[in-house]
Amino acid sequence: MKKIIISALALVMASAIPTLSQAQTWRSEAREHRQEHRVYRGAVRGELTPREMRNLARQQHRIDRAKSRAARDGYVTRREREKVERMQNRASRNIYRKTHNGRTMY
Repeated sequence: MKKIIISALALVMASAIPTLSQAQTWRSEAREHRQEHRVYRGAVRGELTPREMRNLARQQHRIDRAKSRAARDGYVTRREREKVERMQNRASRNIYRKTHNGRTMY
């Protein structure tokens, strides 16, 4: 069980490291950091099952990939920013729902 938790947390933390190709604004970086902290806090408190942690980490990874794809040409358009923000909104709702659904790790 601890191996699953540690690997999920390592995956979440690895996705937090920004790459040079990503043109992120401080706002999206801060929001992503807060969301990853919420996932970590839910894992520590036992509010998330291992499957829920994996799904949330995978969703954060998809957001990171969308950001890097948007910044690939060196400029992030308004439509691309809106798409990433919608993805972050959806992830935030999922984090809340999964930490408050009554399922626990213990």
